[in-house]
Amino acid sequence: MQWHLIPTGRIRVDPGGPFGLVPRALWSRHHTPEEDGLIEMDMHALLIDSDGETIVVDNGLGDKLSDKAQRNWGIYYPHGTLLENLAKHGVQPADVDIMLDTHLHSDHCGGNTTIQDGEVVPTFPNAEYIVQRMEFADAMNPDARTRSTYLKENFEVVWKRGQFRFLHGDTRITSEVRCVVTPGHTRCHQSVIIEGDENPILYSADLATFAVHMARTAWVTAYDVEPLENIATKQKWQGWALEHNAILVFEHDTEIPVGQLIKNEEGRMAVETVKHPVLDALT
Repeated sequence: MQWHLIPTGRIRVDPGGPFGLVPRALWSRHHTPEEDGLIEMDMHALLIDSDGETIVVDNGLGDKLSDKAQRNWGIYYPHGTLLENLAKHGVQPADVDIMLDTHLHSDHCGGNTTIQDGEVVPTFPNAEYIVQRMEFADAMNPDARTRSTYLKENFEVVWKRGQFRFLHGDTRITSEVRCVVTPGHTRCHQSVIIEGDENPILYSADLATFAVHMARTAWVTAYDVEPLENIATKQKWQGWALEHNAILVFEHDTEIPVGQLIKNEEGRMAVETVKHPVLDALT
């Protein structure tokens, strides 16, 4: 089993999104805003080789953004694009066997599809795309709050071409990779656990947008559709992370993309940076 961090781009957002009601005086101790008040968020996918399967987990905003959308997101590519970084590991789109979507917000699944000859098509033509069934149902029927991030161009054609596999709860994908439902950010958000190394790895996705969200469970984002559920879910996985000394991967964190949960000298939860070989992708 091997796994790699795959940068897909970096965006600039209003801190009211990831930090919600948390006062600036508190969150700015962990993330320094730019001169214009915005903060940066990475979008890190994973590449996993397990049981002979080539697996990608999440895929960023993709390459279909209009000029206006690119400006609105403030997206740029300090470490390259999704496909460029997959190619560095010898993986072409046709080589991907499984595309795991943690959820269907556009900054996580925009790379599900691409445009070829003016038509939206699946980026990974031979892949089985995997998502929770309830997440897909919510994405296909967005409400006033979610319709700006559940964009059907990112997943409808995958469904119509029969490439989706829908899960009904926690599911083992290979002997070393399993999906676990981590509700709160969306009703059926899922995270991914990789086993086989000395320490299990939890790719939290938007269970914890930044490392500090895992340490301080009451800090929830403005994007979380069920914030109280998100708090309860993080509390559950805090215990698991401590018990198993797990490696935590934070998809959006520019400061601590890979870390471990600890109790500091004051007895409070904190996440410390782990110097892991996968961080070579960010150099």
